Amino acid sequence: MSKKNKNIELEDEETKLNEEAMNDETAQNETSDDNVETDFDKETEGETKEEVNEAEEWKDKYIRLFAEFENYKKRTLKEKTELILNGGEKTITAILPILDDFERAIADNTEDVAAIKEGFDLIFKKFLKTLEGIGVSKIDTEDKDFNVDFHEAIAMVPGMGDDKKGKIIDCVQTGYMLNDKVIRHAKVAVGQ
Repeated sequence: MSKKNKNIELEDEETKLNEEAMNDETAQNETSDDNVETDFDKETEGETKEEVNEAEEWKDKYIRLFAEFENYKKRTLKEKTELILNGGEKTITAILPILDDFERAIADNTEDVAAIKEGFDLIFKKFLKTLEGIGVSKIDTEDKDFNVDFHEAIAMVPGMGDDKKGKIIDCVQTGYMLNDKVIRHAKVAVGQ
């Protein structure tokens, strides 16, 4: 079922609940004091007029509270859906200037290899700085002990000596963290 259909169904449910609450309120307002007195006279359990009015007030409060809660649930669901659909907006906005730099570099017709390499390095550094700005950082592997929380061993290198046992020998693929959460483990070769 699509998100639009879910939203339409939620709107229909809210409309029905609001109509029920309005109908109950209208019905209560239309009853006159005479009708209340006749209902009061018909009570067999001996309830007083005040108890009946209090019960009606509680019923009214319950209906209104229920309708308010349903509206809250609908609003929260809508906000959550918008957050999921548009959650990457900050990241995309941060990366767009780097895309512009790549477009300018491609449009440039220079044949100078040193200038092309310098431009590539500048764009790369800008990209790394942008990633750091949104909370992405590299997982350090140089001269570190192997840790399964941050590293994924893809090879065991024998004969490296006792001082290299359990240490990272080479990083095949860099790992990254978003704030304090690992989003990609570093793929490493470990001394055996």
